[in-house]
Amino acid sequence: MATTLAKKTPKSAKTPTEKTGEKPVAKPAAAKESKKKQALSQEQPAVSIGLFGHVDNGKTTLTRALTGKWTDTHSEEMKRGITIRLGYADADFYTCSQCKDVDMYTISATCPTCGGTAAFLRKVSFIDAPGHESLMATMLSGASIIDGALLLVAANEECPLPQTREHLMALEILGIKNIVIVQNKIDIVDEAQAVKNYEQIQAFVKGTIAEKAPIIPISAQHNVNISALIAALEQTIPTPTRDVTKDPLFFIARSFDINRPGTEIEALHGGVLGGALKQGVFHEGDEIEIRPGLGIEREGKKQWNSITTKILGMHSGGHLLKEVHPGGSFGIMTTLDPFYVKADTLTGNVVGKKGKLPDVWSTLLLKPQLLKRVVGSKEDLNVEPIKKLEPLMINVNSAVTVGIVTELKKDMVHVKLKIPVCCSKDDRLVISRMLGNRWRLIGVAKIMGA
Repeated sequence: MATTLAKKTPKSAKTPTEKTGEKPVAKPAAAKESKKKQALSQEQPAVSIGLFGHVDNGKTTLTRALTGKWTDTHSEEMKRGITIRLGYADADFYTCSQCKDVDMYTISATCPTCGGTAAFLRKVSFIDAPGHESLMATMLSGASIIDGALLLVAANEECPLPQTREHLMALEILGIKNIVIVQNKIDIVDEAQAVKNYEQIQAFVKGTIAEKAPIIPISAQHNVNISALIAALEQTIPTPTRDVTKDPLFFIARSFDINRPGTEIEALHGGVLGGALKQGVFHEGDEIEIRPGLGIEREGKKQWNSITTKILGMHSGGHLLKEVHPGGSFGIMTTLDPFYVKADTLTGNVVGKKGKLPDVWSTLLLKPQLLKRVVGSKEDLNVEPIKKLEPLMINVNSAVTVGIVTELKKDMVHVKLKIPVCCSKDDRLVISRMLGNRWRLIGVAKIMGA
């Protein structure tokens, strides 16, 4: 059952884009298409890169060095000095033909080394994931929408720290292969300590998915060696080939109300959905569906209804877009009543064309693959077999839910979900178990059915 939750807007209200009435000048189709692709590449991120690592290792500071934006802008984050929600910021990468080696890479259209004009390479979307152990679910949600990762290690601390180990394992089981390791804070250690830490990093990643990842020493605080980091990103995390022929599939990682308190009804904007498009294309004006939608209490039971709405426009890094292809993160402006999107209410939902989305599941039959050891715990604990009636935290795409194990079948487990998820058979998901008042990563599973 689909529900339409439109904001109250008078008929005279204007949409974000209006026709000017001017007649376009005719141009060859090939030239038009080429210019269209060029404009899209400079307006929309081509790739999403996540920043991972232990709390206070400098992820947010590095995001600022690369993009000029602080991502921990919420009041609680500013007060505690840690990232709580997923942070987003975009950067433009350029290359200077007059400079050589890593000096040719910059985030400015004017080369800081020689002052020459630099050529645009691509726009990159950075996702700052929380490093604190209590925010593991948020980190896993961020990992579901990225194409590559930066794993940060502080040069002034021992390696690995608990969450560094846990984040690397999460990247490994999620299949994130394109990784660049960043050795941060080299400005506050001497050469001997930096070398020792570098060797610890090498030992830590040996035998893992990041064994061959480049290790780039930097100081995010003082913008030292940022050009070398950009060079490593360009070489290690290419723009993937996207399938724009499939039905659109957009994972919501944030949802919010952009209206200030006291805004007049006539001036209200509809709810905004933030996330990443994994396949297909969205256009301004598209009718879209959101699943599983919203839970409504009826006769003591909670029923979930999908939501239908309309795309008023799309926003990425200060650009208003009429068309969006898969790539980095962006925001979708909708006709939804702001009440239904505030405080990330719709995070974990999936957006697509009406009637074209995967099924919604309230129970799952899983084939788990458990780790040998618990990751992220200070104690060296073995992963025990899954037990009947045990609660498990389940991350699938950008959704987080809790499932109660109702049945065990040989190498399968059947779980009943507290919050349903929109996903497909054969999708992979991450399983965590409550240990010591914290959710700890214990394995991965494949969806076999309901």
